Amino acid sequence: MSQVHKVFGRKQEGNYYERPGAYLIPFDGDRIAVVHTPRGLFLLGGGIQGKENDLECIRRECLEECGYACRVGAMLASAEAYSIHERKGLFHPIQNYYLGELIEKIQEPTEKDHRLFWMTYEQIKGNMFSDMQNWAVELAWKERK
Repeated sequence: MSQVHKVFGRKQEGNYYERPGAYLIPFDGDRIAVVHTPRGLFLLGGGIQGKENDLECIRRECLEECGYACRVGAMLASAEAYSIHERKGLFHPIQNYYLGELIEKIQEPTEKDHRLFWMTYEQIKGNMFSDMQNWAVELAWKERK
């Protein structure tokens, strides 16, 4: 599997708030696990905290968002975007995407507004909150075939 990188948007002059993050794309047959929040559908994962590496971030986020232990597999791709965030202003998320699986539920999620859903690619396609994650899900779907 060759890793690809994609840039969304165009960089403008100014100081960007950079947010590195790591995300898991877990499959169960032909279904993919995603979380629904008040803002929409997202992949499991989030922003890297402190000196975390990608795997530590994903494991922590899976516990917080859905209460599951996970297995993180191969890195699929990375993407970055240049956009304007409603609170942070110029925003530059940099996301790494990994294939993997949810192993078992070991606790209740700590992020109470996140709900885990197993959805088909057709249900998810084009419906993720961010274009970056729509792209990553599409890549993962093609890679698994």
